Amino acid sequence: MTQGVPPPRSPRSRPTMREVAALAGVAIKTVSRVVNGVPTVDPAIVARVREAADQLGYRPNLTASSLRRGDGRTATIGMLVEDAANPFSAALTRTVENVARERGVLVLVGSLDEDPARERELARALIDRRVDGLVIVPAGRDQSYLISEQGSGTCMVFIDREAGLLDADAVVSDNRQGAVTAVNHLLKAGHRRIAYLGDRASISTAALRFDGYRHALEVAQLKCDEEIVLHAAASEAAAMAATERFLSLPDPPTALFTSQNLVTIGAVRALRALGLQDSVAHVGFDDFPLADLLSPGVSVIAQDVEQLGKQAAEMLFHRLDGDQSPTRTVTVPTRLVERGSGEIPAGALRD
Repeated sequence: MTQGVPPPRSPRSRPTMREVAALAGVAIKTVSRVVNGVPTVDPAIVARVREAADQLGYRPNLTASSLRRGDGRTATIGMLVEDAANPFSAALTRTVENVARERGVLVLVGSLDEDPARERELARALIDRRVDGLVIVPAGRDQSYLISEQGSGTCMVFIDREAGLLDADAVVSDNRQGAVTAVNHLLKAGHRRIAYLGDRASISTAALRFDGYRHALEVAQLKCDEEIVLHAAASEAAAMAATERFLSLPDPPTALFTSQNLVTIGAVRALRALGLQDSVAHVGFDDFPLADLLSPGVSVIAQDVEQLGKQAAEMLFHRLDGDQSPTRTVTVPTRLVERGSGEIPAGALRD
């Protein structure tokens, strides 16, 4: 390869297009055409430019390139989830990423920790970085702060929970019916004293799941006993402590319904610590890794995470492609997965 001599560069600065041009012995405009994939450039020149770029470690400035494009797109979308370390959030993110990758789009991810202030901060940070659209699992109940951005053309889809005070697309699970199914399954096994452990009632999904729990009890003409209801079991430790407390009552529950995967894990730990995993029935909402390998396996109401993520991503890209139809909410069904814990009969705790 015929090489030019690149100008001196600070050890900490990034290689520039000018340096690539100098090393390849071509004009800067030629390098630009190669970087942007212009098909009319001579293949031999393309090879020289790419070899020079590789030698220097040059990477194109995609943000600057997008600003020069007519549509202003950056080929990035932002995704805000409850906690990227949570198995549900991780699976959701990966599904959205798979759809985005097919379009050559990068997904920038942030964790909200159920903090509305952090949601606003990270959403605005992503918008400031000119992402093409947003997929959000909202932490708060007020997304009206996004109205002006929506009016300016930023596309957004809410996932797992609907937006509050904002007319926007959403893809959600059938949370209420999933909870009804879980409690009915325990009732079918003869249980009449079923404890509820869930996340904060201010979280819409938790509220819907508790409503389903309460509705199933009402239909069965059973009282919702607040003594065995907890709305603040937001961590494994809190769920474990609550489960131990419930089971030490004079009239303990014979079954548990846990409405979130981390809560479920905490309850499983408590049952095993007390040696009651074969005596107290248990159904959790949300699947989690290794739930099928425990003894007994943990019965769960499983969300179709792949459908949630896929439909949300596709809905966002349809909007980015120009879809201006009325906003809509897609509800994805859940399903009961029987593994053993939810099928323990009511008399097992007394035996």
